[in-house]
Amino acid sequence: MSDKPVTAYKNSVELPPQEQNLPGLDKEMGPSAEHSQVECWDNGKPYLKEYAGSGKLLGKKAIITGGDSGIGRSAAVFFAREGADVSLVYLPEEQTDAESVQKEIAETSKQQAHLIPTDLKDPNSYKHVISSHLERFGQLDILVNNASQQIMCKSITELDPDNVESTFRTNILQMIYLTKEAVPHMKRGSSIINTTSVTAYKGSVGMLDCSATKGAIVTFTRSLAVQLAPKGIRVNGIAPGPVYTPLQPASRPAENMEGWTVGQVPLHGRAAQPAELGEAYVFLAGPGGNYMTGSILHINAGQHMGGS
Repeated sequence: MSDKPVTAYKNSVELPPQEQNLPGLDKEMGPSAEHSQVECWDNGKPYLKEYAGSGKLLGKKAIITGGDSGIGRSAAVFFAREGADVSLVYLPEEQTDAESVQKEIAETSKQQAHLIPTDLKDPNSYKHVISSHLERFGQLDILVNNASQQIMCKSITELDPDNVESTFRTNILQMIYLTKEAVPHMKRGSSIINTTSVTAYKGSVGMLDCSATKGAIVTFTRSLAVQLAPKGIRVNGIAPGPVYTPLQPASRPAENMEGWTVGQVPLHGRAAQPAELGEAYVFLAGPGGNYMTGSILHINAGQHMGGS
């Protein structure tokens, strides 16, 4: 493999040192991430093309947690271009990013984005999210549990118990509680999609607690899929690898972002752009995933297979 990946996503390779405070904002990233253009190939040469929907989710209503930036933003944009209205759930401090997604959806589709600023660690947030969504759209067909946090720590002896508890509340506990409130409003043919991570399979030296939550999400997905199968509600997950999102510069030192992941993943040798995951969420939400439940899609450039 060449030292420099071959890609039309120039902002996947040439990453300068950068750092943010958690939770991180799209608007503060430099260079900016790509949320709507997909990489296509012609005779071995890559080019970018705006994702264009074909009505796969026409009339559907979705909730996406962490929908203000990164992977959640791409899922929201792709859903809207496929005909779905979306509710975006995000932290109040991410308001500017959420409004940017809302504007993009309004300008590039005929759909609506409903904004629900809330902290999902708050026990009162779950009923609020569902009721706010239903008041706006009247039905719930798709739930994307995508909100997440990670805090790097190189040694288990240095783990901060408060950070561990916060990570579990943000990554897996809120997912269970929000899904509990959502399921009574979902009908046969509905879809739940949980974002886990390749770290659930390969581990993570610097993020023990976060990778543990990602493993829990895999088990939660499989277990809930069995439970809801008689109701005709599908439950699947997506395990991303390294993706260029605000969470990365917000959870690692600036010097670790320069050349981040180049040459370290089997396929393409670079970090993914959020847009490269959007279509996987469409697949699991739409008719393409009609006969799938309890499955995890590995959108991680082969990292889940291990090896050097």
